[in-house]
Amino acid sequence: MIMSRWWLLAIAGTGAGMVAVLVVVGTPVPLLVTGVAIVVAYLTAFLALRPRIHEGNPWALAFLVATVLFSAGLTAISPELAVSQFIAYPLVWVLSATTSRALVGSLLLSVAVGAGFWISFGGRIELLPQILATQTLSFGFSVIMGLWITRIAALGDEKARLLDELTAAQDELAALHRDAGVTSERARMSREVHDTVAQSLTGLVLLGQRARRAFAAGTLDDETLELIETGARDALAETRALVAAAAPVELDNGGIQSALERLAERFERETRIRVSTAITLPRTLPRDAEVVLLRFAQEGLANVRKHSEAGSARVELTVSGAVARMRVSDDGRGFPAEVRAGFGLTGLRDRLALAGGTLEVDGTPSATVITATLPLEASA
Repeated sequence: MIMSRWWLLAIAGTGAGMVAVLVVVGTPVPLLVTGVAIVVAYLTAFLALRPRIHEGNPWALAFLVATVLFSAGLTAISPELAVSQFIAYPLVWVLSATTSRALVGSLLLSVAVGAGFWISFGGRIELLPQILATQTLSFGFSVIMGLWITRIAALGDEKARLLDELTAAQDELAALHRDAGVTSERARMSREVHDTVAQSLTGLVLLGQRARRAFAAGTLDDETLELIETGARDALAETRALVAAAAPVELDNGGIQSALERLAERFERETRIRVSTAITLPRTLPRDAEVVLLRFAQEGLANVRKHSEAGSARVELTVSGAVARMRVSDDGRGFPAEVRAGFGLTGLRDRLALAGGTLEVDGTPSATVITATLPLEASA
């Protein structure tokens, strides 16, 4: 702290001020020269020791002693120069490593300046009570201010430490969320692959074994080869659909409306399921809301691909007041009300809940409609 340029300016200004006071009060030349010498010696000591001073080290102790002698020496020359205490006391607290050392240093300064007072008044005994009262008040004020500022500094350090801990905890929590998200996505993809591609490939293996036996027996026919080709095409289509459902759709180019249109186009191209969109946006949505709604549309279409056996699907997005609603519907087989929601719908409900939204599922036979309701203020 002593390295701050403000301390350099304060000490230099104090020295210049002390010399000016000596000149103004008409100090005799010998005492004036002595006062100037004290100021110059103090400034020289400060410039020499400043680079080496650290709180509580021997150089700090040496400069603390120099500060006490500086203020006491000037007061001995002229009582008006006791005003130098206004910078001497703060320096004592800055240079001390502990509160106890600062209290001892302040007491020494108070006694030394009191001795300077007594010398400047010609050693008059009757003035000792006045000097004692003055220095007691100076010492008490310095202690009160020092303890108050030290407490403020300690609270500042504690708040900085707590802020660092909070920032570290937030970073750790964010990392845990990312890890949990990665783990959840891996589990979902594993289930997707197992339920679709793996089953198709298992069927292809069985058909291959059947074809090998038929070939060995000389009974291999075109029907078996056609089944193998059909199974391979189905596995290829399922793989492409899985990639299409999991691939990211960028929001940077055109916002949620363009992203939904690109998602529908790509999904239709990969799955041969017709997808139409109806989007009504009276204003731009918050970015967080766009992300949640886009993920909802992706998962909704993924469910259409996996379960509906639909020929067409529709994605609708409307905004009314401070609420956005998105519906993903299809003309598939639907599902009975007693059937529990799967992994995808559970994940959708959790994602919406985190953003303050809700999910409704209608599995009416021959159709399925899932609706997301999202308050825009909560997601902003």
